[in-house]
Amino acid sequence: MEGSRERRIALFIDFENLVTKTGIESGEFDLQQTIDRLLERGKVVFRRAYCDWTRFRDAKENLHRLGVELVDVPASTRAGKNAADMRLTIDALELCYAREHIDTFVIASGDSDFVPLANKLRENDKVVIGVAVKEATSPHFVNACDEFIYVRPGKQKSRASKADGKDKDRKDERGKSGAAKATKGAGKEKGKEREHAIPRIAEDVAESLLSQATGAVNPSALKEAIVRKRPDFDEGEYGFSSFLKLLSAMEEAGLLRLQQTGRQWYVLPAEGHVEAPAAKARPSRKKVAEPEPEVEPEEEWEEIPDPE
Repeated sequence: MEGSRERRIALFIDFENLVTKTGIESGEFDLQQTIDRLLERGKVVFRRAYCDWTRFRDAKENLHRLGVELVDVPASTRAGKNAADMRLTIDALELCYAREHIDTFVIASGDSDFVPLANKLRENDKVVIGVAVKEATSPHFVNACDEFIYVRPGKQKSRASKADGKDKDRKDERGKSGAAKATKGAGKEKGKEREHAIPRIAEDVAESLLSQATGAVNPSALKEAIVRKRPDFDEGEYGFSSFLKLLSAMEEAGLLRLQQTGRQWYVLPAEGHVEAPAAKARPSRKKVAEPEPEVEPEEEWEEIPDPE
């Protein structure tokens, strides 16, 4: 999001926060999808997780597989601030000042205690990305980040979901089939509504940006403007597989126009005469024959008769 230069990313994981406040079993907690998304943004050069690992031994194998360094922070005998949070904060600030080539800091936690850290990193011209489970994330921490990625456990099962599963197995099959029939139609309708749901934030930002633009707008610039206003924005939450799919839906709704030039797409106002830049013609490699030099005509000599 900051141009074509590849980012250098440092990942800090407050593991206890990610696990204990979500009910997900630590041995099934997998950050592979999150790291894959970070790798799309740049190179993850630093990976470190903090907690008292005597309590989460079953999580070590998965984290080692992802190349994460495990920092053991024994539980403090005093009540109060979590020692792992303090250790993470100190290491992040030290890395910020000692490694200038690292321009992006990822804090995997939903704790609002990391708001001051996020603010300090941004003061030092660093990009801050938050990572956490949506249901256990402070909105204050979300707003303190430049971007926020929600962890979707996927096949991971929480302790609560496993208990609910056992209760559901005890239900009568007839009751289950009846409920399924009753909700089948409603589920389809919700799916259709969700598929065509255009987020209000996208409408507002597109309208504001296009009204002030003097030319065509790159879709990435529009996405950046949306994320700056709402760091946890994800078009997938509204049923769109890509941002371009969302823009296509907005075009169908008459909110904007899309125009393709070569391989690049541009966003244009719904009304007006703004056009996307023309594709640059590639220079021809065909060798042009040099013109033959002009040959001056030979002078004609007048024949003088010999004197008799």
